[in-house]
Amino acid sequence: MALVFQYGSNMSVARLNGEDRLRGDAKPIWVAKTVEPFDLMFTVWSKSNNCAAADLVPGKSGRNIYGVVYDVPDFLLGRDTAKQRNRRSLDAIEGEGTNYVRAMIDLITNDGSTVRATTYLVKDRKADLKTSLAYVRHIFNGLLEHNLPAEYCQYVRAKVIENNGDLEHALLAATPDA
Repeated sequence: MALVFQYGSNMSVARLNGEDRLRGDAKPIWVAKTVEPFDLMFTVWSKSNNCAAADLVPGKSGRNIYGVVYDVPDFLLGRDTAKQRNRRSLDAIEGEGTNYVRAMIDLITNDGSTVRATTYLVKDRKADLKTSLAYVRHIFNGLLEHNLPAEYCQYVRAKVIENNGDLEHALLAATPDA
């Protein structure tokens, strides 16, 4: 099994475990935050979502970014091993090699321990890409589902609005508790 940190739309268990993704094989085990500071940004175009998708951008001006650590069967990480079992891999879902690269990240779990997990970081960041309400709804579903701190939910909302100001009104209506 592999520990995988998801900080974007795949924080939503239903999304990550959907029939078109990992079909129930990703088990959420911890809420965690990054040890190093990052900014949550939307710097890569997702063809499947038809909008900009989430990225962790390193920087001293950043903050600890929350997400969910899943236990994922090793064979579901890589394309070849997943294909041998007629499954879709996490690498394929994330666009590893095209949009994202697989990387290791240090995290602090909700019980205070430190773990190292696999995550996906954008390979070639682009400016001026806009995310969509449908995509960020998955993010907010994950934030609410895992009861992430209200202050962090407000940070995410601000980053979404900074990326696409047209979503401000819809976010207020769609995520009243975040």
